[in-house]
Amino acid sequence: MRQRRTWIVVLLAGLVASWASAQVAPPGSPEAVGLSAPRVERLKSVVLDYVNRNQIAGVTVVIARAGKVAVFEPIGRMDVEKNVPMKKDTIFRMASMSKAVTSVAAVILMEEGKLRLADPVSKYLPAFKRTTVLVAGPGGRYGSVPAKREITIRDLLTHTAGISYGDGPAAKEYEAAGVLGWYLADRPEPIGTLMERLAGLPFAAQPGEKYVYGYNTDILGAVVEKASGMPLDEFFRARIFEPLKMTDSGFFLPKEKRDRLATVYSLGADGKLVRAPEPKMGQGDYVDGPRACFGGGAGLLSTASDYMRFLQMLLNGGELDGVRVLGPKFVEMMTSNQVGRLYSESGGVGFGLGFEVTEDVGAAGRPDSVGAFGWGSAYYSKFWVDPKEKLVAVFLTQLIPAGGLDLQDKFRYLVYQTIVK
Repeated sequence: MRQRRTWIVVLLAGLVASWASAQVAPPGSPEAVGLSAPRVERLKSVVLDYVNRNQIAGVTVVIARAGKVAVFEPIGRMDVEKNVPMKKDTIFRMASMSKAVTSVAAVILMEEGKLRLADPVSKYLPAFKRTTVLVAGPGGRYGSVPAKREITIRDLLTHTAGISYGDGPAAKEYEAAGVLGWYLADRPEPIGTLMERLAGLPFAAQPGEKYVYGYNTDILGAVVEKASGMPLDEFFRARIFEPLKMTDSGFFLPKEKRDRLATVYSLGADGKLVRAPEPKMGQGDYVDGPRACFGGGAGLLSTASDYMRFLQMLLNGGELDGVRVLGPKFVEMMTSNQVGRLYSESGGVGFGLGFEVTEDVGAAGRPDSVGAFGWGSAYYSKFWVDPKEKLVAVFLTQLIPAGGLDLQDKFRYLVYQTIVK
């Protein structure tokens, strides 16, 4: 009897300890996934300090680990003039963070046998059959020569097609053709029409020879439309957003959600924060624009929770909540360096199919893990996924230009310092 009472006491003690532990570290809390709560507070306080110094209006920070959201913190304001606080459901212009979604869309079609990395772009957009490349001539003048080979789907996904955003010696030609710069939400024509017109302009480098950041993913979006037989917005909705329950993601915003769209600010050389102007890459045409041009390179809107679900799917090897978007081998292919040292001569980071990929932590010179992948946005937002740490980190704001602000770089340090187990 005495022995039985002893076992009962031990059992009750264990249950009490288990209950107490659950109270201290419930599922989704920082401690439950190996993060330090005081160190999370340090992260928040650093971001808040930038807000209080009026260097950034507001930021939403999300950290998930081991499949649980441990930090989801809106900090500051989404509209300074109206004194509207940043909220968990605030909608952001994603700019180049759209590229990850378009890259996934292309790889979905690869899994279905509708695209190959080696396919020439001209198979889907005939205007790319013969392209030209800028070359320097005597007296500082420029001419053009035929491309040595056709541009492929792989070139688009890795930004090695030699295609810029039109800045440089041919800028006037690009401007005259109506394809200068990454902002496309005000265009009254389909993305395919715009990109086929781009094909007639001289490009910055020969295909496969250099990493050149530009219209590659917008062209890829037009290819997705052709290969799938669907407008890009419908393909995203049917194949990515609805399956992943990304309810606030799309190219243009329903008018009833207008009040949830964060205001864009700029940080000048004098360090003062000002509201960005209304047109183009400022406040933009995402609500009242023509709603015609679906720019896969920079046109999406989304929320922190939506984008986190998209990234968690990638961390899970292409699956989330029982819904499979990609197979794990294709996620592995996307997040492997595809370009050797064309992206970085140091070899610290490479570039996969739509993502920057960490190759060597020492050479990269930042707290990280080999195999981590991510990208950022012209609006000063940032994300990355670290498979080794089972980590997803998202930093969303609306600041352009950022005037040399260092908070985005600090964010990576601040996230990794929270990990203690």
